[in-house]
Amino acid sequence: MNGWFVVALLGVLGLAAIVLGGADDSPGLQVLGLILVVSAVVTAVRRRRTS
Repeated sequence: MNGWFVVALLGVLGLAAIVLGGADDSPGLQVLGLILVVSAVVTAVRRRRTS
């Protein structure tokens, strides 16, 4: 159950980074947010397949 909290936290932080990165001209924060969201999805899929 603790692992799902980490996955949800990664997703929320990634989405927040994407939204907040839109306020700046530099795409760096948005890319980092996208990486966080993708890693959260990959982790969730891996956890789902093993359980």
